[in-house]
Amino acid sequence: MNNNRIILSLGFLVFGFLIAYSYQITQSTSDQTPMTDREWERNLQLSEQLATLEQRNLDLQNTLFEQQNNMLEIEEELSEEEQVLSDLAEEAEDLRMVLGKVKVKGEGVVVTLDDEQYDPMEGDINQFIVHEHHVLKVVNELYISGAEAVAINGKRLTSHSYIVCTGPVITVDGQQFPAPFVIQAIGDKDTLEKALNFQGGVKDQLVADNIVVRIEKESEIIINPVLASTE
Repeated sequence: MNNNRIILSLGFLVFGFLIAYSYQITQSTSDQTPMTDREWERNLQLSEQLATLEQRNLDLQNTLFEQQNNMLEIEEELSEEEQVLSDLAEEAEDLRMVLGKVKVKGEGVVVTLDDEQYDPMEGDINQFIVHEHHVLKVVNELYISGAEAVAINGKRLTSHSYIVCTGPVITVDGQQFPAPFVIQAIGDKDTLEKALNFQGGVKDQLVADNIVVRIEKESEIIINPVLASTE
């Protein structure tokens, strides 16, 4: 009796499995119902649209890359132009300084030239006063030694300046100055001072010509620009 129950239970179990399997097969078969022509056409259209969008996206990416490369080239060109403009600005500033158009401040030296006390027993009085060639010796030596700006008694020198003797005074760009002559020069103060004091150099030559020479190094000298009315 128990054996029959076991056999019967196994039979129902197998029967239930077969029914369940058959249902799954039937359901799976019903899910694979063939698509209609309209559905096929719709799927084809969607596939074509997807392909078009993918190609459009690729084209846009290529365009973006090209624009980015163009921007990099433009930035490089602008950077080069900016450097050129910066160089031109520096050159213009240097030119304005040479022309005396801007105020200059920096370290340098102050050279004072004065007449020696006249001694009638020693000869002509002209041998004891400062002449334009004495001043020019100092100015030229200062420029050769790297002076950026030079002024005589506050009168800023430019590339068009002139210095001449007018009797007992010296005329600088049309303005007369008596001795002493104070020559200010902006540049490396040690270099300028050594250049003037070089043995056998400018200072020794001036002293030999009976000129009183004083050279002082300064940490800060201010030389004002040339006034337009005096150019």
